[in-house]
Amino acid sequence: MTVRLPGAGGTLRTYEPRTEPLAPAPGTPFTSRTVFSAAHVVADPFADVSPDSPAAVDWDATLAFRRHLWAHGLGVAEAMDTAQRGMGLDWAGAAELIRRSAAEARGVGGRIACGVGTDQLTGGSLARIRAAYEEQLAVVEEAGAQAILMASRALAATAESPEDYLEVYGHLLRQAADPVILHWLGPMFDPALEGYWGSADLDAATDTFLEVIAAHPDKVDGVKISLLDAQREIDLRRRLPQGVRCYTGDDFNYPELIAGDEQGFSHALLGIFDPLGPLAAEAVRVLDTGDVKGFRGLLDPTVELSRHLFQAPTRFYKTGVVFLAWLAGHQTHFTMVGGLQSARSLPHLARAYELADGLGLFPDPKLAEERMKNLLSLYGVNQ
Repeated sequence: MTVRLPGAGGTLRTYEPRTEPLAPAPGTPFTSRTVFSAAHVVADPFADVSPDSPAAVDWDATLAFRRHLWAHGLGVAEAMDTAQRGMGLDWAGAAELIRRSAAEARGVGGRIACGVGTDQLTGGSLARIRAAYEEQLAVVEEAGAQAILMASRALAATAESPEDYLEVYGHLLRQAADPVILHWLGPMFDPALEGYWGSADLDAATDTFLEVIAAHPDKVDGVKISLLDAQREIDLRRRLPQGVRCYTGDDFNYPELIAGDEQGFSHALLGIFDPLGPLAAEAVRVLDTGDVKGFRGLLDPTVELSRHLFQAPTRFYKTGVVFLAWLAGHQTHFTMVGGLQSARSLPHLARAYELADGLGLFPDPKLAEERMKNLLSLYGVNQ
């Protein structure tokens, strides 16, 4: 079992895959942390569509992947940026995904939270933005799922001051039926969100964010922070009102943030827990026993893979996530809605394969090797 992988300067090098996966088994629910995996969608490879067409989703494979995550005790964060919201999956497709996944969650007893945004708009007044949020919030609540209020491109483009954010979010929180998760997604994930919360100065933006929470602490279950800045997350975490959770969205520093310190810890809502699902679940169960060293021993080695998948341009991390799902046998093809399978280079994908294989993430290493070789052959690399 050897694979010739592209290396630096167009050269090829020989890699010997491992023969045995880690194969973590499903286990009991977590007790010390609440953990969500932001899950990807599986495209329908036989649909005759273009990158500009509405998404064609393979619903059976998409829901099967969510059952895989639930089986390991993870919650599913649905219709988030990992599911290509605004990058191939429009609101109509997201609404269908929310309804189907929420029904599936009820059937298997899985935890689910769903993204609420304004992606049916490209811009507009604050009143139109509020109405768009309200429409999506109603869909999520009617489906019986927890709501995640996502950052809005339309609001970022329209808001003229921090007060506009306070008004829109205050309005939404007052009418939310149950406590929601607030999501602060940084511009490295979506450049259109530059200056969110009314300022490009992150200290000023943090103050506005915290002001929203302080005005409605009973309506905020927690906050998801995706700024790839561990110290900023820790500082914000320490300023949250009692009872409001911090869910890390930091795909660069998640082990240390989840492990926490003497003043607290972060829960998790992470895109990297899509490919890492079973391993991440095993690590959290070790943490449940109080074994921080064991937890870090399992999760720290995964950071190199995560930083590779989420390297700039970070918003294209979804390509690596779906690629690994294909290699792991969770889907039969490497096709993405919007044609996003073309967003990463062959050397990038080859390194992702090598790192994931080294971690034992593939249930069938031979299948992963064969699929990697098939991809390489399409690029003209003969084995």
